Amino acid sequence: METVRLNNGVTIPLLGYGTYQLPQSTGPKLLQEAIELGYRHFDSAQEYQTEAAVGDAIRHSQLARDQFFVTTKSWMDGYQATLDGIDESLQRFGYDYFDLILIHWPQRHPLESYLALEKIYQEGKARAIGVSNFNSRQLDELLANSSVIPVIDQIETHLLWPQTRMAKYLHEHQIAHESWSPLGASQLKEMVKIPLVQTIAHQHQVKPTQVLLRYLTQQGIVTIPMTTNHQHLVDNLASLDFDLSTAELASLRQFDRGLQSMHWPSWMREDAY
Repeated sequence: METVRLNNGVTIPLLGYGTYQLPQSTGPKLLQEAIELGYRHFDSAQEYQTEAAVGDAIRHSQLARDQFFVTTKSWMDGYQATLDGIDESLQRFGYDYFDLILIHWPQRHPLESYLALEKIYQEGKARAIGVSNFNSRQLDELLANSSVIPVIDQIETHLLWPQTRMAKYLHEHQIAHESWSPLGASQLKEMVKIPLVQTIAHQHQVKPTQVLLRYLTQQGIVTIPMTTNHQHLVDNLASLDFDLSTAELASLRQFDRGLQSMHWPSWMREDAY
């Protein structure tokens, strides 16, 4: 598994398994299958209600806890609410630390919430802390008023919205770029039908979805596709088994449309920062 070294020295697997909308009925089996296939990076969140399932899957695997990288995201707003919420998350997870804890959204008091994560980090309840869905202006506010630089910003990123402007900002500030919705959700059908994507897939004898994922991971973007399909679990992991050429990477950049998969707040649009 390829990894990305975060700004505090912790390494994160380049590709993981996202647990957003993981079904309660089949989730445990899917997590077990993922571990058996070789997944060691799992992205959870309080809002997803999957922290307990991920913890159970790790215990069931009989592998050591330190063989896994587990993220959760805090939905709480404000200092004390965030502290209390993470303690509850740890109880559900069944271990005494997460590898990465993110502020899920910049709500009314993002700085206070992030300062709570700093305390959690100092107490050893997280090996790293960061944010999700923050734009550059919101990150500027955190950087100016906190002592721990976020290690990562998890934002919607895919072929039709590669986040070119935000990627430059993150690189300049030594903050890793992580993609949620790497296959574009509602735009997946459109993306896999793009002739160039199909041509590249044919040349490498892989699937179009694997080209879409490798386009991101080969740029060092941490990627967490979600699926409930066993074959897709296999395919997503195998997307790391080939490399796109420099020319192929460059040719795929033409599809940047700044196109969001959902109607998010205006401050998440690339022209808002």
